[in-house]
Amino acid sequence: MIAVTGCLGGPAERQSGAVAPSLAGVYADFFPIGTAVQPRTLSSHNELITRHFTSLTAENHMKLHTIRPTSSRVDYSGADSVVDFAEAHGMMVRGHALIWHEAAPNWFFHDSGSRADPEIIRRRLQNHITETVARYRGRVYAWDVVNEGISDSAGFLRDTIWLETLGPQYIADAFRWAHAADPDARLFYNDYSAIEPGKRERIVRLVNELRADGVPIHGVGIQGHWTLTWPPVSMIRDAIERYADLGLDVEITELDISFYSWDDRTTRYPTLTDTMEQRQAARYEEIFRLFREYSDVITNVTFWGVADDVSWLNYIPVQGRPNYPLLFDRAHREKQAFFAITDF
Repeated sequence: MIAVTGCLGGPAERQSGAVAPSLAGVYADFFPIGTAVQPRTLSSHNELITRHFTSLTAENHMKLHTIRPTSSRVDYSGADSVVDFAEAHGMMVRGHALIWHEAAPNWFFHDSGSRADPEIIRRRLQNHITETVARYRGRVYAWDVVNEGISDSAGFLRDTIWLETLGPQYIADAFRWAHAADPDARLFYNDYSAIEPGKRERIVRLVNELRADGVPIHGVGIQGHWTLTWPPVSMIRDAIERYADLGLDVEITELDISFYSWDDRTTRYPTLTDTMEQRQAARYEEIFRLFREYSDVITNVTFWGVADDVSWLNYIPVQGRPNYPLLFDRAHREKQAFFAITDF
C-alpha cells in the first residue's frame, strides 16, 4: 500500500485549494486506471485524462458500425486518434469491441439487397477482426473480442444476429482470428452482470469450452455498470475469485455508479446534492477497497467516461436525464467519491 498525501478531508480539501493527487499515481502499485473516451474528449477533457489515467478505451470508435458504417466505407480515424493520443502520453489502450450485436451494421448481413450467405458474413467478420487487430498490433494491449454474447436468463448464448447467422462457433472463430492477428494481445470476453451467479457460471462454461477446444482466451471483463445498492460487494468478490480460480485476468472495464437502477425511468435527481455525493463516495470506497484486495488478479480498472458531463448515462436509458456516475463533476472537479478512493 502506498502513502497518499494532499487528499485528506474530502470536500474541505477541495475548498481549500489543495491540489488533488493523481488517481493513476495513487493506484500505480495496484493496477492501471483507465477511462473510456471519444475523440472529442481528448481535447475537451485533456487535463483530466493526462493527469489521472494511464489506460484509454475508445468508447465507440473501435466498434464495427463506426469503422465500417457502409459496405464501401472504412474509417479508422477515430480509433487512430485514440491510439495516437495514448502513445503520445505513454498510456495503454484497451480495444473495445470486436463483436457486439448492438454495433453490427445492417449492411454487414446483406448482399445485393437480400440476406447474405453465412459464409459471406463469416468472411466479412474475419476480415474486419484481422484487419483491425493487425492495424494496432503492439499498440493495443488487450481486446474485448466478444461483448455481451451470453444470455441473461436460462439458456447459454444470447440470441443475437451473430448467433443466428453464424452459429455458436462465431465466438471461438473471433478469438482465433484476433490471436492470429496479434499473438501478444490479451483477449477478453466482456459482459454486464458478469458478477451475477447465474450469468457468471455461463461465462465460466464458455471459457472452459473455449479452452477445451484450444481457443486462446486470457481474461474476463466485468463491465461494472452498478448502482448505489447493487450489486452487493460479496457478489463482486465471489465473481473475481471464481474467474481468478480459472487463471484468468480480471478487468473492470466499464465502471460507473448510477443513481438510478436500469428500470427506473424517473427524473428524481435533477441536481447532485451533498447527500447524494456522500452516498456515492461511500459506495465507491467499499468497491475500491475490494479491488485493492485483488490487485494481484485485477489487471485494469477502467471508468466508462472521464467526467459526469460526458457519461452515456445522461442519454441512456432516458434521453437528457442528468446522471452523476463518475469521479469528476460537470465542471471537471473532483467529487467526494474521488477523495474516498484516494485517501486510504
